Amino acid sequence: MNDNNVSGRVQSELANLESAHGVRVLYACESGSRAWGFASRDSDYDVRFLYVHRRDWYLSVENHRDVIEMEIHDNLDISGWELRKALRLLKKSNPPLLEWLRSPIVYAQDEMFVAGFRELATAYYSPQRCFAHYLHMASGQARQYLKGDTVRLKKYLYVLRPLLACRWIERGLGQVPVRFDELAYGVVDNNIHVLLALAELVTLKMEGDELDEDRRVDVLDEFINSELQRLRLALPPDEAPLEVEPLNRFFQAHCAAA
Repeated sequence: MNDNNVSGRVQSELANLESAHGVRVLYACESGSRAWGFASRDSDYDVRFLYVHRRDWYLSVENHRDVIEMEIHDNLDISGWELRKALRLLKKSNPPLLEWLRSPIVYAQDEMFVAGFRELATAYYSPQRCFAHYLHMASGQARQYLKGDTVRLKKYLYVLRPLLACRWIERGLGQVPVRFDELAYGVVDNNIHVLLALAELVTLKMEGDELDEDRRVDVLDEFINSELQRLRLALPPDEAPLEVEPLNRFFQAHCAAA
């Protein structure tokens, strides 16, 4: 499936969702391995989007579902967050949401909305909260998947990416880049053995299938274990939450325009 066909299918599915749910899609992008730059031959297309309902949908005493999800079909995994939910998560500096906004693959966008949302993302970015999120993710993935004599190749990458993200944040380099190669070469420094192992791992992942397994990689195991121990001691304290009024004004403006 070529990129043009995928983009056309995604835009068609988003248009169907808008009609079926009475919403307006404000932004849609690729997330996961295709955005990170190490998709396998059979990786799904992980499409994530933000949407807003018409104003009357919000004038209710009852809470409504704030997520739209489609069943995975023909390698398309599509799901989205309602705007108010997204803004609440933005207030917490939610790393997946921040990554969506910086995805290199964008399927649809309201340019005025995206410009304003990215400004808010910069204002509400919390290195401490993102660090804690990525460290928790790396620790959990390592504990669950990096055991036994063989491992699924992609699980190494899913541990290493948040681990390197912690390094990036620790060095005060700003928001974590989406592309794995930029992240790795930015913080692995001159550890040529780790860099070579990472390059080989990415090549194997991209040339193989999602479920391929292989023997353990000692140099990566040593790096992961030592970094997890070090980073746990470097975990910074949480920050006080920022005021909510700028988020309220942004929500009201885009809700009124829906």
